[in-house]
Amino acid sequence: MNKFMLRFGLAGLLAVAVVGTPVALQAQNANQVTVAPKKPTNHVIPFHGKLKAIDKTAKTISLGNETIQITSETKITKAGKPATLEDGAVGEEVAGAYRKDADGKLNAASLRLAPAIVTSTSGSKTNKTTHAATP
Repeated sequence: MNKFMLRFGLAGLLAVAVVGTPVALQAQNANQVTVAPKKPTNHVIPFHGKLKAIDKTAKTISLGNETIQITSETKITKAGKPATLEDGAVGEEVAGAYRKDADGKLNAASLRLAPAIVTSTSGSKTNKTTHAATP
């Protein structure tokens, strides 16, 4: 009779463990806070180089193998002053930063156009900036 009670006792404990486990797991899950996975941050990526091409109609610039979109939010400067895409020239040194959107497009956050460098008659290089004549 001892074997009989031992078998039913063990079977009963096993049944309670199997049936009670989902209830215990549900109670644990009810107390857990689910955190949504973080979206990738929209950080800026710096760039610099010589302008290979400017498409003023499409509002893009090309440097090496990259084409960067100029948007209405792009801050463009030249010699530390506000500028426009029209102020840029192919072969000019530029620098800035862009953000990559979900489609893989590179949207410029900032664009710094270098002032044109002109060689003087003495052979030294100087930065050329144009200033409006004062009356």
